[in-house]
Amino acid sequence: MVREDRATWKSNYFLRLIKLLDDNPKIFIVNVDNVGSNQMQQIRMSLRGHAEILMGKNTMIRKAIRGHLNNNPDLEILLNHVRGNVGFVFTRENLSDIRDKILENKVAAPAKAGALAPIDVFLDPQNTGLGPEKTSFFQALTIPTKISRGTIEILNKVHLIKKDDKVGASEATLLNMLKISPFTYGLKILQIYDEGSAYSPAVLDISDDDIITKLLQGVQRVAAISLEIGYP
Repeated sequence: MVREDRATWKSNYFLRLIKLLDDNPKIFIVNVDNVGSNQMQQIRMSLRGHAEILMGKNTMIRKAIRGHLNNNPDLEILLNHVRGNVGFVFTRENLSDIRDKILENKVAAPAKAGALAPIDVFLDPQNTGLGPEKTSFFQALTIPTKISRGTIEILNKVHLIKKDDKVGASEATLLNMLKISPFTYGLKILQIYDEGSAYSPAVLDISDDDIITKLLQGVQRVAAISLEIGYP
């Protein structure tokens, strides 16, 4: 099999990206930090027939989009969001359905020293099953313990790692000894592009009832102000 030269590969990549942009009016911009190749393959399989993932260098993605703005000026809004370790998920289907498929593909992961914690990590009171020789690990983290039936017992709930803090070596070692994988990783939806508009994924959680409630609250405020100023 003849391998493509780089110029041909880049040309084919640009053509593929442009075709996806033309064929799919809806795009999820996703962060792919900590997503391995095996997990990415599983995500691709789960989306097959519903959506397509495209990864690539940000410089190439921006170049392709800029070169296509004459045909579709609305795409310019995407340029500001092509930052960091991101990819595109293209679809023509219901955004909420595809969002759910993307988010359900997560895998548990151990805490690694130096990594940023995506969530808070707590240790509940429990018997760890670890022998007294491991007491120093708990002491180093000021975790109150006692020896119960020859093993270490954690006495109180402990806030071990705070969200967005770097995981320390001691915390990572202790969690691994306890066989706790506190984090889950998958595609993180950063932004949604929908036929020329870009918005936060939180918008998908707004229901029709929420909209009606907000409208009614607005009407009530207007009515209250009208009464105050004597306007019928």
